[in-house]
Amino acid sequence: MNTDERYMRQALTQAKKAAALGEIPVGCVIVYEGRVIGRGYNRRNTDKSTLSHAEITAMKKACKVLGDWRLEGCTLYVTLEPCQMCAGAIVQARVDKVVMGCMNPKAGCAGSILNLLQMEEFNHQVEITRGVLESECSTMLKDFFAGLRLRLRAEKQNG
Repeated sequence: MNTDERYMRQALTQAKKAAALGEIPVGCVIVYEGRVIGRGYNRRNTDKSTLSHAEITAMKKACKVLGDWRLEGCTLYVTLEPCQMCAGAIVQARVDKVVMGCMNPKAGCAGSILNLLQMEEFNHQVEITRGVLESECSTMLKDFFAGLRLRLRAEKQNG
């Protein structure tokens, strides 16, 4: 197992925590100098907050560990391509690299809809690696949404 796969497995562990709460299973870890300094998972419904994305939570923790708002020298591992909010925060924090599991064709802003991470107009561009443990990341999301559709259908029928 290579380094990217090892840390993506840790991000998948975070995503499972979100799933256990009934949240969309997205997980993130941030690595600096070979150690994880931030972890997060999706908690939007639990926290009743738009801002409770895996990346934002992990970035807050990493900033606290480093004692700075800049995350230079860090690699962010996330199971799903970041949205516009998270991609913007990643650029603002000057994260060096983002490693993604699967793409998000409906809301992704690291290559699917837009690529905010590598816009030359910004003062910082982020290196991107896509498709690390893609099948596992994608399957976790597909299984979650299939289960959600079944639950919603059952609730509608029992109504």
